[in-house]
Amino acid sequence: MKCPACGAHDSRVLDSRPQEEYSTIKRRRECTSCGKRFTTYEMIETVPLFVIKKDGVRREPFDRHKLQSGIMKACQKRPVDVEALTTDIENELANSLESEVTSEKLGEMVMERLRKADEVSYVRFASVYREFRDVDTFLAELKSLVKGKKQNK
Repeated sequence: MKCPACGAHDSRVLDSRPQEEYSTIKRRRECTSCGKRFTTYEMIETVPLFVIKKDGVRREPFDRHKLQSGIMKACQKRPVDVEALTTDIENELANSLESEVTSEKLGEMVMERLRKADEVSYVRFASVYREFRDVDTFLAELKSLVKGKKQNK
């Protein structure tokens, strides 16, 4: 670490303390050349994630609250842990190390988890996500759900 007083590149750490719920470490350092003490902060570097919209052109920053809001609408009055589901998706995206995700991929991730968690919430989300136009489309999705359920038994 470069000393702010003399510019030397060698310093020793005197004290380290976690800050902000362990997302940052505050380090107290001392320059080995001039003896000047200074403070540095170390934090995890995150890659910003962007969502590519359906038109394939527009991109917007990933917004956890927007994702959670969409899931909450589908799960209204249903026994689904929306917080855990949202965190699971967010963690999978962070671990993928990708800088962009399509809105289609994001929607499929939500539907995959809702299908396992609660079928009613899944159908509600799918009806909006897949833009069901009529009852026949809705029935086709329900038949697919029932068929998948029978195959898993």
